[in-house]
Amino acid sequence: MAQRDYYEVLGVSRDASQAEIKKAYRKAAVQFHPDKNPDNPQAEEKFKELGQAYEVIGDEEKRAAYDRYGHAAFEGGGGGRRGGGFHDPMDIFSQVFGGAGGSMFDDLFGGGGGRRRDPSGKKRGSDLRYDLEITLEQAAEGVEKELEIEKYGSCSKCSGSGAKSGGGGAKPCSTCGGRGVVGQQRGIFIQQATCPECRGAGQVIADPCSDCHGEGRKQGAERVKIRIPAGVDDGTRLRSTGKGDAGLRGGPAGDLYVFLSLQPHDVFQRDDDDLYCEVPLPFSTAALGGELEVPTLTGRATMKIPAGTQGGTTFRLRDRGMTSLSSGRKGDLHVEVQVEVPTKLNSDQKEKLKEFTESIGEKNSPMQESFFEKAKRFFDL
Repeated sequence: MAQRDYYEVLGVSRDASQAEIKKAYRKAAVQFHPDKNPDNPQAEEKFKELGQAYEVIGDEEKRAAYDRYGHAAFEGGGGGRRGGGFHDPMDIFSQVFGGAGGSMFDDLFGGGGGRRRDPSGKKRGSDLRYDLEITLEQAAEGVEKELEIEKYGSCSKCSGSGAKSGGGGAKPCSTCGGRGVVGQQRGIFIQQATCPECRGAGQVIADPCSDCHGEGRKQGAERVKIRIPAGVDDGTRLRSTGKGDAGLRGGPAGDLYVFLSLQPHDVFQRDDDDLYCEVPLPFSTAALGGELEVPTLTGRATMKIPAGTQGGTTFRLRDRGMTSLSSGRKGDLHVEVQVEVPTKLNSDQKEKLKEFTESIGEKNSPMQESFFEKAKRFFDL
């Protein structure tokens, strides 16, 4: 199935700013989050599609590659799958003009038949991706997480060498002649692919380890601890160096990239480092003034309410928002009060309320007076 245009997925124009893209993603992610749409596979697929789109066009470098090459820039790598490798957008040239072992540019500028290879057959391990969802509270304070990653780890029996003796034993691959790639003539072009025998290493082990079959690594589950700093947001990418796949035959390990997403919160909405929430305000407190308890990420706070406070009034509590990832400073909490009107009154309460309304008169209703003054010409028709 053809992939939808990422700009169309997020509902933004191709010249949208990063701020507009971020805002559109947040709004749509809240709407289609699986927690808000239980047993709705369509919403879950939409949520995943939104994440894939934002990962690309929410990043300036990836967006530039996407604008130039479209989805082809990320085929085979991005995918949004846990544990998937990464795809270099410039590899599109290698795929078209030469494959894994060399390119048209190598041949034209003296490459001499492929990239340089470690004569021992060592090869760097793949980078891995892990998608992790955390709470707003965890994002605000920071948290340490232990992840279980399915990955290649170094073979303990041969110490990663791939040889049965543990001391080497590599020789040039007879299938590819040590180049790591095999080619097939197609007209004026030579199509190249990774050698299936040595998997691109250019070397094979004469006496391979019985546990890892000469690779020097085995696949299995591994636990990795990662520290998430305070202030992270949707789309934040963390790198754990050397925690990706182990390299082939003792080659260096790849890196682990952890992509973060925030769970929708029941009370708070986030905008950069500021938080927003709505709190019900009793009718009597709005009229007479007093104190109101409001929630914060770290507990309760008390806020003074002036007499005559109208519904929709917003109060700001300084330094009660999110920690800034760059500066370490705290954002603010914006509390919008909604005046709560009693819904169940007995006859005695209704009578007293009528008496109260008559006693204050229209001059004590400034918003009503202002409105009717502006709308006077409509009522005089």
